Amino acid sequence: MIVHNFDPVLIDLGFFQIRWYSLAYIFGIILGWIYAIKIIKSFEKKNNFLLVKPELFDGLIIYLVLGIVLGGRLGYIIFYNFEYYSENIYEIFKLWRGGMAFHGGLLGVIIATIVYSKINKINFLNLTDLVSCVAPIGLFFGRIANFINGELYGKVTNVPWAIVFPNGGNFSRHPSQIYEAILEGIFLFVLINILALKKNLLLKTGYTSSLFLIFYSVARIFSEFFREPDEHLGYFLNYLSLGTLLSIATFLIGILMIFFIKKNEQNN
Repeated sequence: MIVHNFDPVLIDLGFFQIRWYSLAYIFGIILGWIYAIKIIKSFEKKNNFLLVKPELFDGLIIYLVLGIVLGGRLGYIIFYNFEYYSENIYEIFKLWRGGMAFHGGLLGVIIATIVYSKINKINFLNLTDLVSCVAPIGLFFGRIANFINGELYGKVTNVPWAIVFPNGGNFSRHPSQIYEAILEGIFLFVLINILALKKNLLLKTGYTSSLFLIFYSVARIFSEFFREPDEHLGYFLNYLSLGTLLSIATFLIGILMIFFIKKNEQNN
């Protein structure tokens, strides 16, 4: 049995704290940005095809940051804990304590990218295809931060690697955050990038974005089997967590995107 004893605060100066959760987002965004620029340059050199001008992608970053933070936070508040935050307004601004929803962040990124693509007259799906290649980097760091925070822990189990989390009672639990870091981060990163870069799927606009939604949803739904549902929400229909329901929706959206892309290709 392993006992979780990670301190979510890296540096505490009393009046100012640096938390692992905040650093995870910063590192994820910076590394994703660097890798995206590398993809743009290497893909152009290999295929003589410019996905987007590097300087235009640089400009997208601030929009993505706003989309991730605002969308992720609002998504968590609306989807997962609206009653609590409606009664504790000031808690909304305490991002360092955690409380971000992937599906809210996804919606925020989509809206931010639509706005940016309209302003700069860039193909929206070219941008989302590129973002899909780098998004698993941020997902990986985010799930590691969840683990350090001791939140979003798994169900009770007796597997050898089970962990006792401070907020989970005296029970050994699945480290579901690590499972998600591996599946939504490492596995998804490798899979999407092999398809996008090795198989040149980036040449077919929209497919990378669609497959990202599909594969992420599958990974998330699988992970939800090991994750303890939110206590105040529980399960819907006795089996489905809210994360599972939202992931089923994104899975279906990914399938529909491929259908419409193929249909558009046939008409052209």
